[in-house]
Amino acid sequence: MEELLRHIAEKFEIAGEVLSVEPYGEGHINVTYLVTTTARRYILQQMNTNVFPDSENLMKNICAVTEFLRARGTETLRVVPTKEGRPYFAGEHNFRLYDFIEGTVTYQTAPNEKVFRNAGRAFGEFQNALAAFDASVLTETIPRFHDTPKRFADFRAALEADALGRAETCEEEIAFLLAHAGTLGDCVEGLRTGALPLRVTHNDTKLNNILMDAATDEARAVIDLDTVMPGSMLYDFGDAIRFGASTAAEDERDLSKVHFSLDLFRAYAEGYLSAVKASITPREAELLPYGAYLMTVECGMRFLADYLAGDVYFKTKCADHNLVRARTQLRLAAEMEEKREQAQAIVRRCLQ
Repeated sequence: MEELLRHIAEKFEIAGEVLSVEPYGEGHINVTYLVTTTARRYILQQMNTNVFPDSENLMKNICAVTEFLRARGTETLRVVPTKEGRPYFAGEHNFRLYDFIEGTVTYQTAPNEKVFRNAGRAFGEFQNALAAFDASVLTETIPRFHDTPKRFADFRAALEADALGRAETCEEEIAFLLAHAGTLGDCVEGLRTGALPLRVTHNDTKLNNILMDAATDEARAVIDLDTVMPGSMLYDFGDAIRFGASTAAEDERDLSKVHFSLDLFRAYAEGYLSAVKASITPREAELLPYGAYLMTVECGMRFLADYLAGDVYFKTKCADHNLVRARTQLRLAAEMEEKREQAQAIVRRCLQ
């Protein structure tokens, strides 16, 4: 296998001779390898064409965004072209190559508020730097990814089918979602009417998608750009809070441990808003806490729909794994509702 990977790495415009190719990182979508040559190191990725079948337009998105950022002096991924000048190598499996950004680390969870604040600043700077980019030229790599009303319709279809007779095991969660159906359309409607600006969004704003400087914990570069698409700022801010401002793991069974941390929300908002002050609109600022609630409900709804359908999308480790995940998200969303006014006050203070 390593010999084949060496052969593929040599299809790209690399410096030096390949010394080794070995597995790298903890990604769940693409298969990632570290390529070491006599001159430097690179990241080689086998692209997941099941999740992202349109490699051509996906790579056009990534190249357009990274070139735009680089032209403005922002450190970002550099796509290494093939020897034929292509952004990826097409074969039985599609591969791409990036420069390895040395002297960096990633975190799965924030060890302290400083790191989470720096993460907020990093995604805010990413958003602000792309404020002048025409998001409409980007391809939706996953169409209607954050169309929450559509996600609700998918959930209703899974509920009505109830393929495995599981609905009776999650009546409380079903009732919560049905009762909150009217709260799910503000973002999609805002984009449709122009009340919310269409922006370049990352759509996977987890902490581990930021390379932090190994010495200072300052953010260096935002990575994992496969889901860069047109969308709303609320999606990126909201998903970062959903993941990072929870006091428990995504599959914590003990719901008494699941809380929405206003301290972590404040840390992230301070970093994020310090970067986007010049480009955020008043309506976006008003709806940032709603974005966190929306992304959390959407995620819980997707977990519950998959549980009802028989666990056909998300990988699970036990029979009720998706139900446990759904309960965690919906518990978190409920607390976000309770604390929305406090979160909005934090946003207002950050923008003063």
